[in-house]
Amino acid sequence: MQTKPWMKLVLRLAAIYNLLWGGWVILFPNAFFQLVGMVEPTHPMIWQGMGMVIGVYGLGYWWASANPIKHWPIVAVGFLGKIFGPLGFIINYLGGQVPEAFAYTLITNDFIWWVPFALILNEARKNRWAL
Repeated sequence: MQTKPWMKLVLRLAAIYNLLWGGWVILFPNAFFQLVGMVEPTHPMIWQGMGMVIGVYGLGYWWASANPIKHWPIVAVGFLGKIFGPLGFIINYLGGQVPEAFAYTLITNDFIWWVPFALILNEARKNRWAL
């Protein structure tokens, strides 16, 4: 059950990113909306709650980075979030509930992590989902 050094690096980077993004959303809940020219949320507390969840993911990624193969379930939960987030966006965009500008969040929150997370999960699969 050999963890490759790049796996630790990816999860540490994901952890730092998520903690920073989550903190930004919690402390400045309207900033993203202002940045992309969207209407600010009526209830920023809901957006701040999302920031808290993203920050907690960051903690999980940091802990999983110690042994990504052993802690593959944390990576899997993150990967699922990175799949379902864009699917939710597409559904809401097609339904006219969210503007196109919201897609900018998908690039750094989801898309860039698909390949490395999938590769980590594939290594865990090769090791028979070791725990």
